[in-house]
Amino acid sequence: MMNDDVPLTIKVWGDWACFTRPELKVERVTYPVMTPSAARGVLEAILWKPEFQWEVREIWLLKPVRFFSILRNEVNNRQSDRSARNWERSGGGYDATEDRAQRHTLALRDVAYVIVARPWLNDGVGAHVAKYRDQFRRRVQRGQCFATPYLGCREFSAGFGPVEGGDKPLDVSFEIGRMLAEITHAADGSGVGTPRFFDAAVRNGVLSPPEVERTAA
Repeated sequence: MMNDDVPLTIKVWGDWACFTRPELKVERVTYPVMTPSAARGVLEAILWKPEFQWEVREIWLLKPVRFFSILRNEVNNRQSDRSARNWERSGGGYDATEDRAQRHTLALRDVAYVIVARPWLNDGVGAHVAKYRDQFRRRVQRGQCFATPYLGCREFSAGFGPVEGGDKPLDVSFEIGRMLAEITHAADGSGVGTPRFFDAAVRNGVLSPPEVERTAA
């Protein structure tokens, strides 16, 4: 496996963000900083290839943590194409007013981060990792992405661009608690995933996730 230890950086920002804590199911409560899984989601929205995996090494906090609270109407059950086809054949339908509930969300406002990451080639890939690093840099410079990146929730879209000289992490430190590092999926293709958590903390404005286990695609 050929890899290059030179990290890539990208700046991401948005008006709103919500990186939901998994221990709170009904009411969404955000972590105070972007999670590694959310950072990988942003990177994959810009450049995803089956030949490599993203490893997030650092997340810089560029703006002070500011919470805000919203109350939204949401439906309790997710609808599917299969249900719609059954209604077409047998009658019936879906009434959103009967399935609606008000839920509280504690989210973040006016956020900005720098993601420091590197792509790791999967076993058996013959290309050099520099090829994908250069593709990523070009896409960031041009503002190109495969899908709109978002900050925790799909309705909270993210802007992104190159890191500028004045982008420095804030001089703040605080404990966060347990945070999801990754989900390791079984090698048998069953889709069963095992979550892996770590004790997260921001030190001098930087969240440093643990190194993750390398797996082949």
